[in-house]
Amino acid sequence: MKQFIFIIALLVVGTMMAQEQQESTTTYKKRVLESTEVDFLMSYYTQEGDNAAVTGGLGTEELTDLTPTIVVSIPLNDDDILTIDAGISAYSSASSSNVDPFDGAGIANPFVESSGASSNDILATFVGTYTHSSDDRNAIWSTNLAIANEYDYFSVGFGGSYTRLFNEKNTEISLKANVYLDTWNAIYPSELRDNPSFVPFDNESRNSYSVGLGFSQILSKKLQGSLSLDLIQQDGLLSTPFQRVQFTDIADQVVQEFTLGDDVERLPDTRFKIAAGGRLHYYINEIFAVRTFYRYYTDDWGINSHTASVEIPIKLTDKFTVYPSYRFYMQTAADYFAPFNQHLSTSEFYTSDFDLSDFEANQYGFGISYTDIFAKMHIWKFGLKSIDLRFRQYERDSGLSASLFSGGLNFVMD
Repeated sequence: MKQFIFIIALLVVGTMMAQEQQESTTTYKKRVLESTEVDFLMSYYTQEGDNAAVTGGLGTEELTDLTPTIVVSIPLNDDDILTIDAGISAYSSASSSNVDPFDGAGIANPFVESSGASSNDILATFVGTYTHSSDDRNAIWSTNLAIANEYDYFSVGFGGSYTRLFNEKNTEISLKANVYLDTWNAIYPSELRDNPSFVPFDNESRNSYSVGLGFSQILSKKLQGSLSLDLIQQDGLLSTPFQRVQFTDIADQVVQEFTLGDDVERLPDTRFKIAAGGRLHYYINEIFAVRTFYRYYTDDWGINSHTASVEIPIKLTDKFTVYPSYRFYMQTAADYFAPFNQHLSTSEFYTSDFDLSDFEANQYGFGISYTDIFAKMHIWKFGLKSIDLRFRQYERDSGLSASLFSGGLNFVMD
């Protein structure tokens, strides 16, 4: 009897200890995200050049864009996070104003901005992402929904990703897939709208499907590498309806100082893209690190490109880091590209958009960041965790020049 009671007592104590251990594990399991975080982001972009596609590859490319964005990450429980990303992009474009070059007060000229309604617009975007992590944090999956709206198109997208960590989290494999369904509200150059010989697009939808594979490996205490492969299939209206083309075998029609378009750009209704790249990050010491990147891109429109970049984070103090960077890019021209007034009317496809031309580009960047993981500085109920400021200068050998100023504040809620 005493042995029976002793065994029962052991079982009860063991059960209580197991329950206590389970409750302790449940109670003190490390959360994926400890508390709500809010990012306030802002960027200002400006460019200038002389190869505007709106006017047939010759004309002002002057453009400014201001993009405020807010990103809120909310921990739903220990394992799940809801992220909401909302922003607007307000731009003013001298080139797009010339969709109708005659609606302004001055003389129509491809190098002068018209003052019409098409000179500015606002793009609104919203992305919601739900992320779940397994108890051992070795598996992460997510799903997302994206919506974007502008005066001439509407887009809805959805997708998801799955990430698996192996080898004590030293190896990571990821898979992602996304679908975007876009609808154009086609706007054509003003001189073609009432032209009886002009043929508008009969399909104003565009669908994009993408699949991405990623592999990351910690190679040593100081070296980490990763590889990526992205496949993208697009179909539908891949031309931009308001970008003009002038034909060399048709006599030019010039009104005031503006050469009228003979047609709009016409491109194939399918496009398949492949991008493969890799990164190497090397930690030199407590002050310096090196981040390198290379990507090769090809598509069935005839474009092949190479991208190479290097960034060297320099840790000035335990809170301040600077980021000098350089990026080189080169590409071949699409099969359907020709400059201003050099296409033939007998061609099936044609564009004078210099984004599809043969060019090389250099980008120089510099950034500085402030990080305080303890968020000692407070604004109301939010602790300031980090500040990030960056500048990038882009120069293309075709003459396009662009500057990008961006910054962000990361707050954590107490």
